[in-house]
Amino acid sequence: MTDQVRRVRTEVPGPRSQTLLARQRAALPAGLGSALPVFVESASGGVIADVDGNAFIDFGSGIAVTTVGNSAPHVVARATEQLRRFTHTCYLVNPYESYVAVCEKLNELAPVAGAARTALFNSGAEAVENAVKVARAATGRPGIVVFDHAFHGRTLLTMALTAKNIPYKQGFGPFVGDVHRAPMAYPYRWPTGPENCAREAADALADLIDRQVGAGTVAAVVVEPIQGEGGFIVPAPGFLPAVRQICSDRGLILIVDEVQAGIARTGSWFASEHEGIRADLVTSAKGLGGGLPIAAVTGRADLMDAAPAGGLGGTFSGNPVACAAALGVFEEIEEHDLLARARRIGEIMLPALHDLQRSHEAVGEVRGRGAMIAIELVHGDRRPDPGLTARVAARCHREGLLVLTAGSFGNVLRFLPPLSISDDLLAEGLSVLRSAVAAEV
Repeated sequence: MTDQVRRVRTEVPGPRSQTLLARQRAALPAGLGSALPVFVESASGGVIADVDGNAFIDFGSGIAVTTVGNSAPHVVARATEQLRRFTHTCYLVNPYESYVAVCEKLNELAPVAGAARTALFNSGAEAVENAVKVARAATGRPGIVVFDHAFHGRTLLTMALTAKNIPYKQGFGPFVGDVHRAPMAYPYRWPTGPENCAREAADALADLIDRQVGAGTVAAVVVEPIQGEGGFIVPAPGFLPAVRQICSDRGLILIVDEVQAGIARTGSWFASEHEGIRADLVTSAKGLGGGLPIAAVTGRADLMDAAPAGGLGGTFSGNPVACAAALGVFEEIEEHDLLARARRIGEIMLPALHDLQRSHEAVGEVRGRGAMIAIELVHGDRRPDPGLTARVAARCHREGLLVLTAGSFGNVLRFLPPLSISDDLLAEGLSVLRSAVAAEV
């Protein structure tokens, strides 16, 4: 196990990492970049150690992937045992029990209306793309409605669903058609104020569907219960239930993208549970595999059965080692009550960040749920301040704290600590963050 201490022994990146970065530049395309370009030696709990002996407090979890902790014991044990038995058959050729077990568990847990079915895939983008395929097959309609600030992936279809151009879409078009975008209920930036946000955003969605697109041409509405790359935007209270009602009234399928917010991250199994909504289709990935690539679409049985035989799946979809890891993730969450732990992390982080906001006008908003928290950095007139955000992130990195940036305007610091992090490391990380903000504002 990696020592659970923050330690900075060299410049960041250190000499060994710099040597490896030179190899990287010679071997990899320029489009592959790193938020913190240090090469990892080991990681566990709340710490990532690099090849130069530096150790960073982890507020990133591999972008919400190692939610239960890096190399979590149940994940390692199950994946190791599976590696000894067999590594692959392709479920479409020879099935295996672990795939079925993962699907049964997701059918039990996902907030879906009625009896559920699940299919497994490799990534969040694949899950979203297959959810759209299911919706189109079930309805016979092409149209998909998404929201401003959304991020749904990097495949050709999911790039069309994603709102942000640079770096995700620039130069990669043309994109898939019949995708329509509605405003997100973003309370901090809603033009008439947060008190009007949910109602007016819902009215705008209904108008888009009814007047501009035509409900009879729309298969589904796709929404993140908390927007991830868009800046950890928590929709105004009441907006998600309104979206659910708009879909129900018009016979549209509601796809809830839980790729980043799901699997215990916000203090419930799925973030949409906080608003009490039940989706028609739910996508999950990231934290589902504890570090191994696996994703899922869970949905109403009648919808999931609409795809023709052979219409779903793939060569590596639901790989047996990844399925074993997912079963280990479920065990970690249940054995260690990590739902409660996620809520506790939020109870520690949010007051500390609100104190930071009171001390610095540049912290425009603190938002999030559970262990999915962010601050938005701004100029005095609320204009986004991506420069400050980059400087604070860089200073945190130099001081041994891994943080991630996000947001349509590049001005959000997002925090995704593993649920295995200790209270002491959490407090230390927040202290580093406070010092970094104070030094850069």
